[in-house]
Amino acid sequence: MKNKGLMIGCGVLGVVGVIAVIVVIWGVGIYNNLITLEENVMQKWSEVENQYQRRADLIPNLVNTVKGVADFERGTFTAVTEARAKVGQINVSPEMLENPQAFQQFQAAQNNLGSALSRLW
Repeated sequence: MKNKGLMIGCGVLGVVGVIAVIVVIWGVGIYNNLITLEENVMQKWSEVENQYQRRADLIPNLVNTVKGVADFERGTFTAVTEARAKVGQINVSPEMLENPQAFQQFQAAQNNLGSALSRLW
């Protein structure tokens, strides 16, 4: 009888031991999976940070480009305004057609206005 009780006790202990080993192996597997998932999250977040940094690094280039365009537009606007004012100062009259110098000034003012307007296209 004692042997039978001892055998049952050892069997129960063996089953409990096997279950304990399975639970430990399962727990280690879950832990390793969590670590892998955490590493994936960290890697993806690193990619996000890299994109943010890349975008932040591009801002000075964008600002310089906008400044360059603004300077060009300001210069073009000034040139068109000045050329238009010069053309407006010259009154076309029949006498101008008889005066080659006056007509040449008129033609030069028109050419300057045309040149300034061509920068708009």
